[in-house]
Amino acid sequence: MKLIKYILGLAGAAVILSSCQKQLEDINKNPNESEQVQPDYLLTNGIKANVDTYWGTDAAMETSLLYVQYWAKIQYTDPDRYIPAATSVQAVWNNFYAQGVADFTKLIELGDTLHNPNYKAVGIIMRSWIFQVLTDFYGDIPYSQAAQIDKYLTPKYDAQKDVYLGLLAELKTASGLITPAANTIAGDILYNGDMNKWKKFANSLRLRIALRISDKEFAAAKAVFDEIGADDNNLIVSNSDNAQLVYQASPNQNPVAKNRETRNDYRISKSIVDKLNQLNDPRLPIYGAVPRDTNKIVGVTNGLATDSAARLGFNKTSDVGAVFTATAAPAVLFNASELLFIKAEAAQIGLLSGNAATLYAQAVTTSLKQYGVSDLNVTTYLAQPAVLYDAANYRKSIGEQKWLALFGDGLEGFAEWRRLDYPKLPAAYTGALGGKIPARMTYPSSEQALNGTNYKDAIGRQGADALTTRLWFDKE
Repeated sequence: MKLIKYILGLAGAAVILSSCQKQLEDINKNPNESEQVQPDYLLTNGIKANVDTYWGTDAAMETSLLYVQYWAKIQYTDPDRYIPAATSVQAVWNNFYAQGVADFTKLIELGDTLHNPNYKAVGIIMRSWIFQVLTDFYGDIPYSQAAQIDKYLTPKYDAQKDVYLGLLAELKTASGLITPAANTIAGDILYNGDMNKWKKFANSLRLRIALRISDKEFAAAKAVFDEIGADDNNLIVSNSDNAQLVYQASPNQNPVAKNRETRNDYRISKSIVDKLNQLNDPRLPIYGAVPRDTNKIVGVTNGLATDSAARLGFNKTSDVGAVFTATAAPAVLFNASELLFIKAEAAQIGLLSGNAATLYAQAVTTSLKQYGVSDLNVTTYLAQPAVLYDAANYRKSIGEQKWLALFGDGLEGFAEWRRLDYPKLPAAYTGALGGKIPARMTYPSSEQALNGTNYKDAIGRQGADALTTRLWFDKE
């Protein structure tokens, strides 16, 4: 009898606890918050958060912009000496996977649920762009099993080759899903719902990736160029179609502008100032700012020791130009000059028909026009022997001008500099890599702790988890 009473008591307690839990759940419901994810809100937040990461401190200012010598540091110079902060390494990985891959995977699912293929297409395009950035930066990455935590708590790392080929297929699917005349979308702060421009972005990303793998997988690259390389109506060939997020006033300001509100430790690199001066390049006063105490733009050598950099003086060295540091300055993900450089190189190496020199001149012109350079100055610039296209050394011609055209876009500039091996940059003055420049970013320490088996498989296949390990696309 006592046993029966005990069991009944437990059962009663369970009912009471269950009732209390249900009451707490009801009490804690926010009547003003939707229980269903809204695709427009998800899209807006997804674009803003991931462009902030791409253009922000950890992926750009403290790493890629320094490695490719667009920027330099005048304070706290360890990152410029190739000693990245562990927080930067971790933040890029975490933000792109948690705020990017996860959010856009959800948007893809919502596109199916809502029977709106345009949401699905945009989700695929943005997720593919993020994966492309991740593999460019780290190498082998979780891809095919990513954002499926219910199935894969510790996702495998896919080989970089497989990631690129997978992205080419996904972007082709996305382009085919787009229906410009129907299925409107909201929350699009990149292209304001213009699905024709999203199609151009998708196809331009396909050509970017195809060229990136062309040294290794020429046939696969050629198939992409054969399909869409000549279709200028569906490619970013005009600055009006550039994929860029135009920022607004605080708290939605450009992350570079936000950084300048509390810090003053970045300067334009001496390497790019020297090149712009050498070429009498009209972009010099656009890319750099004249310091208060001088009458000319003064770049800073990358990788100075902290005490040496500090002695140069804040008012005697040049910050980056206002085009990049203003509150509403746009963050560019893909510009028309890059697409034209892609086509020029493709024509040169047999991926695409066309005149490489003509396409190269169009690419340089488009970059200059992006910043409002006059037609007369464009003509004068292109006529210089140092700017004329050299088919015998096309990597130098394209590499140097593409590097200039991608100024400010640290991650893409860093990827293309590694692939083309131009311009020839000096290693950081007191760099920590024995005279070498980084060739990738190391994996965050959390991967070693939480996904150790797959992490070890990746470095066993790719090489040591070091800044100097060259990635698959970069190996000759």
